[in-house]
Amino acid sequence: MTYIDAEKRVAELTALLEKYNYEYYVLNQSSVSDAEFDRLMSELQALEEEYPTLRKKTSPTQRVGGAVQSEFKKIPHKRLMLSLGDIFNEEEIRDWDKKTRAALGVNEIEYMGELKIDGLGMSLIYDNGEFQYAVTRGDGEMGEDVTANVITIGSIPMHVKEKRPFEVRGEVYMPKASLEAANVQRRLAGEPEFANCRNAAAGSIRNLDPKVAASRKLDAYWYYLVNARELGIHVHSDALNYLEELGFRTNKERKILHGADELIAYVENIGEKRENLGYDIDGIVYKVNNLDEYDTLGYTAKVPKWAIAYKFPPEEVTTKLLDIVITIGRTGRVTPNAILEPVRVAGSTVQRATLNNEDFIKEKGLMIGDIVGLHKAADVIPEVTGPIVSRRDGSQIPWIMPDNCPVCGEALTKVKGLHYCLNPECGSRKIEGMIHFASRNAMDIDGMGDRVVEEFFAEGFIKDIPDIYRISDHASEIKALDGWSDKSMNSLLDAIEASKKQSLERLLFGLGIKEVGEKMGKVLAKTYKNLDALALASEEELLKIKDVGPVAAHSIYSFFQAEKNKARIEALRAEGLNFEYLGTDTIDVNSYFYGKTIVLTGTLTRYSRQEMTEILEGIGAKCAGSVSKKTDIVIAGPGAGSKLDKANELGIQVMDEETALNYLARTTGQAGK
Repeated sequence: MTYIDAEKRVAELTALLEKYNYEYYVLNQSSVSDAEFDRLMSELQALEEEYPTLRKKTSPTQRVGGAVQSEFKKIPHKRLMLSLGDIFNEEEIRDWDKKTRAALGVNEIEYMGELKIDGLGMSLIYDNGEFQYAVTRGDGEMGEDVTANVITIGSIPMHVKEKRPFEVRGEVYMPKASLEAANVQRRLAGEPEFANCRNAAAGSIRNLDPKVAASRKLDAYWYYLVNARELGIHVHSDALNYLEELGFRTNKERKILHGADELIAYVENIGEKRENLGYDIDGIVYKVNNLDEYDTLGYTAKVPKWAIAYKFPPEEVTTKLLDIVITIGRTGRVTPNAILEPVRVAGSTVQRATLNNEDFIKEKGLMIGDIVGLHKAADVIPEVTGPIVSRRDGSQIPWIMPDNCPVCGEALTKVKGLHYCLNPECGSRKIEGMIHFASRNAMDIDGMGDRVVEEFFAEGFIKDIPDIYRISDHASEIKALDGWSDKSMNSLLDAIEASKKQSLERLLFGLGIKEVGEKMGKVLAKTYKNLDALALASEEELLKIKDVGPVAAHSIYSFFQAEKNKARIEALRAEGLNFEYLGTDTIDVNSYFYGKTIVLTGTLTRYSRQEMTEILEGIGAKCAGSVSKKTDIVIAGPGAGSKLDKANELGIQVMDEETALNYLARTTGQAGK
């Protein structure tokens, strides 16, 4: 067979196998036998082995899992992948509907009700009719490239008829049947079972071996065509129908709804079906169906105002409170924890729950040995609701907060109802500090989780954060421990080395400076650009930053004055950690748009409104959803209506998109795509 003949046959086989995959995974039917499918797949594999250049990453042969990956590459989202706000009862449903109607100035809104699948948020990118890559939600701004794992999901189309670029978002999940099958295999292999479908799906997608993801039989539902309006679609339900036309699985339980009564009735209807679904859901999502109204409704700092998630009331079970033990956090805070007789609740097995503080235990009247109520707050966090007093038999024992830290023996101090171990050398505080430093949202050292940090501390390999970067000194000792090998040791060392290149905001968050969370870390990194400049800042200078208050300013200043922290920073410098801000911040106080309030209206051609908003806010502008006397500039595209009229009425500066892009180019170089 010539190369040209082989190329033609590969295309024919690919088309056939994709057709049969669609029938099997999406339509739940098949027009060919398993034997015929396997014969065609074998023929394609043989051709790809003979002509390796004909093998594409989207080939049906790759859907059983390709080569093991060394790491997951970080990819920025083209548009922010935001989470949704939560509501929990009928009153909040009615309140959200009322606020949304008021914002749009209408008496009734058409909504789309959809199931909130309990899985892993995912974004797929397509161009020229072909699948390009898949990226996790991550922190909403940056996700992980998990393409090699996602293409193992048979229901996801690799080729579509739409040639224009588009992005589709949805949820990758593990069906209940797949979880049961996986747990049978894990029991036979002597491995711990998966706690629930969500954890199993997330773990499968984040496994570096795509064959693992392929073996787990994952699936996905797709619920949002991100750039629908750029494709000429202006109604969300039409966008979902179009996704179906393109071959994507969309959830058939969705329903168009009008008014709060129908929103509430939909909750009741789905609640009755919930247990019999073949997948886990933890709520319902309501979206305004008219996509053109999203611009008017806009966003808060964290969530869109045109959608909301209703969370089902938590399931409550009973179990026995076996003991209460305390843990010491990185700040020294003492937290009592309930040790429970294992019980399954809301999809996972629970045997531990936080009890907050001493007063919480007294208020609940808890005693060791009690039968207690247990649920998951917001369907996630295990929470003890209280004792069932009628089931006490006299064997229960009152619990008393100890006077001394169980780890270092120092006396505990009570401040405003909370107990603290104030010993900075307490081993538990150090362990928690290192766990936090290595966590995903801080330095993201994959493989350096709670168990590993605790084990390394107990063995004497690490005593403080800088020791993490000297762990190679103990490589031979670590490989002698149970569960460690050359491969796992090298993977950890690679992750530690990679973390040295993290941007400044992650380091600031990881250092555990009191009052400095993820957001504050970004603010400080963008403002000072490098760690040394921040370390020299006075409290007065820090207070001039918009988001820094007196308490935070004092905490940040004090942190950098402490000799132990200075020594830790110098040790990290010696290990080669990056101290610079590596973000794409382009704020320029001399920019034409800096500090001005801008309203976008009409159709923009070079960028979507969301993209334009991100660009403008990135250079120090503020984007608003409506025109008022406080508006400085209105950027108007074709089709601009009432907002443009009001701008002209108030005498506000109006510019077209081309003019705005010319101004932008002077600051960001973003005159066009």
